[in-house]
Amino acid sequence: MTEQNPNFATLADLIRHHARTRPSRVALVFDGGILTYGELDRRANQVANALSAEGVTAKSRIAILAKNDPAFFELLFGAAKIGAVPVPVNFRLAPPEVAYVLNDAGAELFFVGGDFYGVADQIANELKTVRRTLAIDQPHAAMGDYAAWRDAAPADDPSLPLAAEDVAMQMYTSGTTGYPKGAQLSHHNFMALLPLVVEQWGAWSDDDISLVCMPLFHIGGSGWALVGLYKGIPNVLMRDVDPKALLDLIPRHRVTRMFVVPAVILFMLQVPGCAEADFSSLELICYGASPMPLELLRKALAVFPCGFAQVYGLTETTGAITYLPPEDHADPQAERLKSCGKPAAEIEIRIRGAEGEDLPPRAVGEVVCRTPQVMVGYWNLPEASARAIRDGWFHTGDAGYLDEEGYLYIYDRVKDMVVSGGENIYPAEVENALFAHPAVADAAVIGVPDERWGEAVKAVVVLKPDAAATADELIAFARQRVAGFKAPRSVDFVVALPRNPSGKVLKRELREPYWIGRERQVN
Repeated sequence: MTEQNPNFATLADLIRHHARTRPSRVALVFDGGILTYGELDRRANQVANALSAEGVTAKSRIAILAKNDPAFFELLFGAAKIGAVPVPVNFRLAPPEVAYVLNDAGAELFFVGGDFYGVADQIANELKTVRRTLAIDQPHAAMGDYAAWRDAAPADDPSLPLAAEDVAMQMYTSGTTGYPKGAQLSHHNFMALLPLVVEQWGAWSDDDISLVCMPLFHIGGSGWALVGLYKGIPNVLMRDVDPKALLDLIPRHRVTRMFVVPAVILFMLQVPGCAEADFSSLELICYGASPMPLELLRKALAVFPCGFAQVYGLTETTGAITYLPPEDHADPQAERLKSCGKPAAEIEIRIRGAEGEDLPPRAVGEVVCRTPQVMVGYWNLPEASARAIRDGWFHTGDAGYLDEEGYLYIYDRVKDMVVSGGENIYPAEVENALFAHPAVADAAVIGVPDERWGEAVKAVVVLKPDAAATADELIAFARQRVAGFKAPRSVDFVVALPRNPSGKVLKRELREPYWIGRERQVN
């Protein structure tokens, strides 16, 4: 690590260091206001003391349901100072799914942004462990006021002993059984990731200005933000991804680095005047979290006068485990653009066959990795954790291959996951919702090509004899039971689903007609 960023053991050490060495440096720019590193640390201390006054202790969970807001980082660093664990909740989930996450985590306090007061009201009686709910934005009659709650607490650092192995954040991933799993990420996990990104993947400098626009409940959003905060530079925080606003924010704040999913790049390119916008400050666009169509990447390379870098990773690996640098994007026609890059020296990646054997270059198998970034395990799911992490190797559930130079190519999703606009969607939970319809005899959910989102959710449905249902009816039915982004965008009706002798639906066979002439590049 650099002299500027010493060997932090925890996220609490990170913010303390910057508050001591650069208290007046801007940490966050948000809606025209700023928060310095000194102010962020002071607010984190207040949050820590306020949490303690509420009876929140080490390992207690607190939940956050809000769009991007500085309060997220106040809560994150404040919780870190007493060993509590923030649980960011995907705000795109349906209310019953939000309730499930809070109850599964055992969240004791619930912090809610103004956009989701209605959701909080709807599920209030279903929450089993939440003792108090606080409103982050405008006042709410049934909630405490977050800012007043924070500011009533003393600003002294609690200075409690913490261990690097303690859990720093619990982030929920979609579950193959229809229930999300809480991936426990430790301080050690983050402290393995952050210096790697800063020092090996992109050589960040003190002059950089980072744009944080992806949702903070995703590792792509919060992880990217923590990279900038680790470096001690200004971070421009957007409440929502707004492609038109991005074209204004980048030149106004002289942004040098940003992370987005490919869909955001597509939306930016569709904004009138994009090609003439001022991107002179921009040095790097990092992308990942969902497939990047090659034609979209080539168009972006032609429009944006900056370097591009791709990352591949998972929530369970605290984000990026491979990096495809700008120099590998130099030739828009290069075969290597299909790769998601190489791991750093601290990260081992292998391709395993069906019997667990290591496979040679260009042989397709399951991608496994061994790195200090691998999560502690899934919350309260020891069997799932043991299946995912074996002998120190994390099994990603993705199929791919390594070339002779160690570049990773993702071939397909072992678990049939659909990746739409950066959101991971597991078919099982959507299928479960469809099966609840009285007219549905059988159903399978697959990902099909979509110019805007990379992939779109399609349901293939078998109706019961003499039953009737329209595609619109089934889509509306599913939307009442799962988050809107998970619901099918289209429905095909068939007489029977193709299955193998053991009864498993042959989803590759279902997908094939939709992908003819197109490469299903999932990375």
